[in-house]
Amino acid sequence: MTLCRFPTFQVAIRKGLFWRYLEPNHRPGPYVQPDIGNPCMPMHFKANNRYLIRIYYYEKRISLEVFHSLSDGTGALYFLKTMTAVYLRLLGHEIPNGEGVLDITETPKPEELEDAYLRYASSKIGRPRSQGNAYRVRGTKEPFYTLNIICGVIPVDKIRVVSKGYGVTITEYLNAVLLYALLQKQKSERPFHERPVTLAMPVNLRSFFPSETLRNFISMVYPSIDPRMGDYTFEEILQHVHNYMRYYINPKFLNADIVTNASVQQNPFIRIVPLFLKDFTVRRFYTHVQDGQSSAGLTNVGLIKLPKEMGPFVERFDVLMGQPFSARTNCAIVSYQNILTVNFTSSIKETDIERYFFRKLVQDGIPVKIETNRKMEE
Repeated sequence: MTLCRFPTFQVAIRKGLFWRYLEPNHRPGPYVQPDIGNPCMPMHFKANNRYLIRIYYYEKRISLEVFHSLSDGTGALYFLKTMTAVYLRLLGHEIPNGEGVLDITETPKPEELEDAYLRYASSKIGRPRSQGNAYRVRGTKEPFYTLNIICGVIPVDKIRVVSKGYGVTITEYLNAVLLYALLQKQKSERPFHERPVTLAMPVNLRSFFPSETLRNFISMVYPSIDPRMGDYTFEEILQHVHNYMRYYINPKFLNADIVTNASVQQNPFIRIVPLFLKDFTVRRFYTHVQDGQSSAGLTNVGLIKLPKEMGPFVERFDVLMGQPFSARTNCAIVSYQNILTVNFTSSIKETDIERYFFRKLVQDGIPVKIETNRKMEE
């Protein structure tokens, strides 16, 4: 009932001579399945009747997994909110549209299907892809398809007071805490040469360039601290992150990044390169450049709003980033009402980053409840 309203999610991926492309998928499914212990597994394009989304349930929890070529977090939330509203209506509850719940009887708007990158690419220059090499976390790799999750559940009012006391936003504060944790981890290893610790952080471009697209519309920024310049106090890290956000997260810098994204699609030489060469080049670029220029990923979906009629039925939201390509940990943050969740996902056994991170929150007087899918050793 919901999927028909979201044609950008009702697709399959196909392989052409020069590109992979998405086509409408009218096969049965995707079917709701019982939840699993290790979510966010890589998607096999021919499995699940070729659908690129998965829907799981566990007791009263609904989970949606989305292949990132379809949408970013904002688009996925529209789908999840609407599907949950449809479910509650089937149970007999009066749930209106609005606050991200779309009308499933409506025809999808053309604006929801647009490639907003091409619409807004107007800068005369693009930003370079490479940010330089960063410190990389080393750890013991888990077996493939293992996703270790450590979740911290935090009261929003408590962390807001602490952030305000430092004179920064909650996002800036959590960025600084993660950079602080990475610095502590690198220092504990006593390296011969220290490297900058860098976060890869997506920015929702809809906040700067009006768009109703449900497709990807994000840009990446890279807050960083270079310990080779000297030891940083936590307050200095906070100030650096605060200034970085204001300098880089603005329409001019973000538009230059949009131009870089759009130019890849429009480059006439790239368009005629056979797909197998594109695959090889992209894989090499990711493993040797993209993955090496950040120490961890951090995404903050922000505050989620729902129609007030849904409020009594929704306890909280969680966001998980998919299985990291390398031995690293990624962090995803989301808040709803007075509950903020911080979910770390990794494919390594060590939990040093998570321990440094949550220990700092507790030191600052923020209560944290920890949940995990890890098997606890006796």
